[in-house]
Amino acid sequence: MSLPNDLAAYWMPFTANRQFKAKPRLLVAAEGMHYTTHDGRRLIDGCAGLWCVNAGHARPEIVAAIRAQAGELDYAPPFQMGHPKAFELASRLAEIMPADLDHVFFTNSGSEAVDTALKIALAYHARRGDGGRRRLIGRARGYHGVGFGGISVGGISPNRKAFGGMLGEVDHLPHTHDLAHNAFTRGQPAWGAHFADALEDLVALHGAETIAAVIVEPMAGSTGVLVPPQGYLQKLRAICDKYGILLIFDEVITGFGRLGAASAAERFGVVPDIMTVAKGITNAAVPMGAAIVRKPIFETFMQGPDGIELFHGYTYSAHPLACAAGLAALDVYRTDALFARARALEDYWIESAFRLKGLPNVIDVRAIGLVAGIELSPRPGAPGARGYDALVQCYETGALVRVTGDIIALSPPLIISKQQIDQLVGTIADVLRQTSA
Repeated sequence: MSLPNDLAAYWMPFTANRQFKAKPRLLVAAEGMHYTTHDGRRLIDGCAGLWCVNAGHARPEIVAAIRAQAGELDYAPPFQMGHPKAFELASRLAEIMPADLDHVFFTNSGSEAVDTALKIALAYHARRGDGGRRRLIGRARGYHGVGFGGISVGGISPNRKAFGGMLGEVDHLPHTHDLAHNAFTRGQPAWGAHFADALEDLVALHGAETIAAVIVEPMAGSTGVLVPPQGYLQKLRAICDKYGILLIFDEVITGFGRLGAASAAERFGVVPDIMTVAKGITNAAVPMGAAIVRKPIFETFMQGPDGIELFHGYTYSAHPLACAAGLAALDVYRTDALFARARALEDYWIESAFRLKGLPNVIDVRAIGLVAGIELSPRPGAPGARGYDALVQCYETGALVRVTGDIIALSPPLIISKQQIDQLVGTIADVLRQTSA
């Protein structure tokens, strides 16, 4: 397939546009575990697209559901109207969520899900007559999408510094990443639960009566796979309970099997008050996200006179095609037992990732579920350059990987086989040996 005549018009997101357009990497087809490039090569997908194609590409069941829905009901307005699949998908999601996380507000992305969750948290306290709780607490190195709410509570500096003022009344917890104590840990580090105690310090600084919610990724993905220390999330939950603060888990990455369970909340045994999801909710076939709330939060909004309880929503909330894709994706996850499959593969995946230990410039390997982060030492004066070169060389050699600075992040579709794990890790090993300078 030939290249487009002109690449200029498309302003690409999170991309070095000039660098890319000088030597483009175009994907033209996908199936199962592989992408096809414009020059006819097959790439093994080491990152499930962008953490999102959990069941593999072009699943016939999902394709058929989208096609049928487009011919039956292409769009339905979500304000003061509904369509059956929206209610069905919400019910199906509630079934696989832990505890009483059983009310679903649909969005179109993880970014929108986060902003929705933050708004629900603020409105919830106001509805209870506790409107002084306006402060939102995020975490350093956290990624919560690109809306102004998300980048305000997020903690990745390049995503923030070009855009001026953020939301007011926001503070941040420290991140949990500490190579001195936790380098080359398999699964959850034993050291680091004390990082949650910083929330007590923020309560002392600002006053509990001012804090509405704390938002964290149970496992931070986009910043380079930061696995929560043992006991850390439990401590956050206990402190939030102590002071009446809502706890929000951003599970846009960790939802739908990535850690061998329907959610990280299930995997780690900690139930948040609000959970955000996206990506795997439709296997990425149609954009969709959601904020899922516990029953007492929803019921608080249902008090008082009849009328619109929350002045918030999107034109494409619960889009019919997205709902059809979501229902089909849930069927695939269940029929193929993909969450259990991911958990069964976890030990082999981790041991395989740790084969990269000792290769040139590898300063850490960390892995849990079907996720791994391979941290490389930065080149002097050129942070991120080594990681970018690894991305390009993996593409040229036959593997699609994700990089964040000098960290290679891996999160393959849950259908990956042991042989394909060996192929993916072997390709990365070859690249690291070849690009050791």
